[in-house]
Amino acid sequence: MRADARRNRDRIVEIARALFKDKGFTGVSMDEVAKAAGVGAGTLYRHFPTKEALYDAVLEAWTDKVKAAVDRALGLDGSAREKLVSWFGDYVDLLNGHKGAAARITLALGDPDSPFVAKCTRYLGANQRVIDELGPALRPGVSAMEISRLVGAVAAVADASALGPDEVASMLGVVADGLVAA
Repeated sequence: MRADARRNRDRIVEIARALFKDKGFTGVSMDEVAKAAGVGAGTLYRHFPTKEALYDAVLEAWTDKVKAAVDRALGLDGSAREKLVSWFGDYVDLLNGHKGAAARITLALGDPDSPFVAKCTRYLGANQRVIDELGPALRPGVSAMEISRLVGAVAAVADASALGPDEVASMLGVVADGLVAA
């Protein structure tokens, strides 16, 4: 990619990230992104043929953040429950980094045709890693999909309401209690 094309792409992603964060996915139009980024619609669509493709590029930075959050949680010197609660708290924060993302991504779990399949796959992989690491400390049969949906539901409720951090942490504790072997 030429240097000027790369700069345009990076600028579009930067502007879109701010707009999506403020207004959510549905509240932002492609025309608005192009105008705010100072590029024509043709330039925008050459880089991102759909709004979903643009959103996916905006969310790409999640990959490193997700890995770091799992590393941090699993590296704690604590119980399986404490590790779960730590990961779940970071998971909610990551999902809620963009207005409406928690619901969109959680609803897309298991849908191979979803435009958010790459993000879903990353979260499922992160939750599978947690399961693999904590193994016998968890109830038998716990799946990455179940964890993703449960924590994603808490994140979606938190995103759509005025719940405070303590209320969200309490709900995540209930989820963790349900996953830890008795």
